[in-house]
Amino acid sequence: MAERKCLVVYYSRSGNTKKVAGAVAEGLGADVEEIIDRKKRSGPVGFIIGAVHAKLKKLTEIEACRSDPASYDLIVIGTPVWCGTMSCAVRTYISRLRDRLPEVAFFLTTGSSGTRGTFKDMAELSGKEPVACLGLKQKQVRKGDWQEQVADFVRRTGL
Repeated sequence: MAERKCLVVYYSRSGNTKKVAGAVAEGLGADVEEIIDRKKRSGPVGFIIGAVHAKLKKLTEIEACRSDPASYDLIVIGTPVWCGTMSCAVRTYISRLRDRLPEVAFFLTTGSSGTRGTFKDMAELSGKEPVACLGLKQKQVRKGDWQEQVADFVRRTGL
C-alpha cells in the first residue's frame, strides 16, 4: 500500500500553536507550512484587533502558500482560538483553499474555551468533517503536558 502524504498547516501568534504543529508533524511524518498573516498581530493592540476581527469572521491578507493541499491525502489545520473561533489567517486559508482540501484534521490551542465552536466553524467553512480533532489549553502547552494527547490525535488520523 502506498504511503499517504500529510501536510500540517498552522497559524501561531504566540508560538503555542507552532509548538503543537511541530509535534503533530513529527508524529505524522508530515510536511509543515506556516500560514503567514500580513497584518501585524503582535503586542496588545495587535491582539485586540485580531480578536475583534476573528469575532467578526473577517478575512485577512496571508502570504501565498507554497504547498498545494490537493497533492496531499490529509491536511491537518491548526489555529489559536480567538474570541471563540479560529484566527483570521486560518479562516482565510480555509476559505481560499476549501475546494482543494482532501481529508482534514484540526487542532487548536486556547486560553480557556471555544474548542467545540471553533471545530464546528472549521468543519462548516471547509465543508469537511475532520477525521480527528485536538484541543489543548495554552497552560498545557507551556508546561509541556500534552505529548500523550498529540500521540492519540496522530493515531486517530489513520495515517
